[in-house]
Amino acid sequence: MSAIPAKAGWSWLKQGMNLFRKQPAALTTLLFANVLFSFVIGAVPLLGQIVAVVLIPSLSMSFMQACLMIDHGQRVTPMVLLTGFRKPAVINLCKIGLVYLLVTALLTVIAYLTLGEGFWKQAANPAVPAVVDRSDMLGVLLIAILQIGTVMALCFASPLAFWQKMPPGKAIFYSFFAVIRSARVFLVMLLAWFGIFMLASIALLMVFGSASPGRVVITWLGFLFILLLQCALYAGYRQIFGVPELNAKPGAAL
Repeated sequence: MSAIPAKAGWSWLKQGMNLFRKQPAALTTLLFANVLFSFVIGAVPLLGQIVAVVLIPSLSMSFMQACLMIDHGQRVTPMVLLTGFRKPAVINLCKIGLVYLLVTALLTVIAYLTLGEGFWKQAANPAVPAVVDRSDMLGVLLIAILQIGTVMALCFASPLAFWQKMPPGKAIFYSFFAVIRSARVFLVMLLAWFGIFMLASIALLMVFGSASPGRVVITWLGFLFILLLQCALYAGYRQIFGVPELNAKPGAAL
């Protein structure tokens, strides 16, 4: 994995936009199908939210596979939703999902210890006007950075396990150090992505206002930008690890 210039982050975002423009309806449908599936699973009492986190790698592979199909000039079909649930890959993807779960639990503990019990009591009672301390704001920012960093560090683990047939531990290892080596690239990509999102949000609020129509439009815009980020991550994978074979069989641990 050779060093990549920081400006490549902007290139990844543009490539992601180009992928989206080729089949916007199919990718948007795929996004909302995944959101609906996650919502239904997460609504199950007790185990629902745990299962939803464990299935994140399997769900994310549908986006990666869809981008790969678009890259090869093929139409994205509904069957791509099953990409991350095919054997034997689903077993390894769920193992990666368990790592997501452990990291999420660790960050939750850190958040609770960092922000303190008073902050969470205020957050749990929206009827009471919140009085946020500056130190709490710094804690929230720190937790947010840790969460984003974790997601980015593991973003290539699923495709490495699926396409390159790496065992989960090896896939996580290569994903982590690929992101660390390209940290400046990811920073540029995320800053550009967030900057465009904020500009678009401000423009829409000026048009629709902050009433219900404006909030609905901003929500749709947020989903769209999540999709663009997924496409940009595929562009990053393609540059770092190469374009995978379209008809490669789901990976199994070696």
